[in-house]
Amino acid sequence: MNWQDLRKSGNVEDRRGMSGGGKVALGGIGTIIVVVIGLLTNQSPSEILDNIQGSQQTEQTQTQTRPAGPRPDDKTAEFVSKVLGSTEDVWADIYKANDAQYQNPKLQIFENSSQSACGGASSAMGPFYCPADQKVYIDLSFCDELRDRFKAPGEFAVAYVVAHEVGHHVQNLMGISDQVQQQRQQLSDAEYNKLSVKLELQADFLAGVWANHAQKMDNILEPGDLEAALTAANAIGDDKLQKESQGYIVPDAFTHGSSQQRMYWFKKGFETGDISQGKFQDIR
Repeated sequence: MNWQDLRKSGNVEDRRGMSGGGKVALGGIGTIIVVVIGLLTNQSPSEILDNIQGSQQTEQTQTQTRPAGPRPDDKTAEFVSKVLGSTEDVWADIYKANDAQYQNPKLQIFENSSQSACGGASSAMGPFYCPADQKVYIDLSFCDELRDRFKAPGEFAVAYVVAHEVGHHVQNLMGISDQVQQQRQQLSDAEYNKLSVKLELQADFLAGVWANHAQKMDNILEPGDLEAALTAANAIGDDKLQKESQGYIVPDAFTHGSSQQRMYWFKKGFETGDISQGKFQDIR
């Protein structure tokens, strides 16, 4: 991926080497995250919460300071910051074309654990967006996990993940996230999961829209980059994760969509570059 000349975002909070702390408070998006962790690790929700809470309690008993000098993941931190800058430029341009003003999210880079307005953040949770504070949270160790565990190497695979989380921010600005959350108490788990899947697939679509415009603006793509993003989308599909973790597939328990769905909507976003082609009611 050609990213060295991209603009570095000024909306990055670097908390690597700093302790997080705080109790885990799950609800809404936090519950979805725990379900995904369960699919990845074959653990029960109670085990996941115990592990996260234990990690955070350990963090609270230690005073951590950021080590002096360069870190092995500094290049990854710079890369993520520049991808965020690219999403800011693209979405500001799209919003301006629609007579609106884009509000930039913040991105927090943390290590091991942190605290969000949606509750505790842990490296075990993977990257996520918290609508309550309009921040994307990412432990950079996920980039290694994406390459090693999910067999989705390449910088653009990471860029796709960051753009997907920013896609959730766009949904939040559009009021879609609130509309889905308001229906939570009125629906069964299976029905709500279907709405969750639509949210995730639309975020994949919006990540594709970003890639389309970023390519036109900054010529970011190198040979194999789109394949890297599609490989990542395929690797984190619910059907694939369920098959790997429990040996069978339960569609009613999907929260993020199948591998085929995730690849389809990212690709559609990239091919069209048109946000009107991925309206929430049309996602399936």
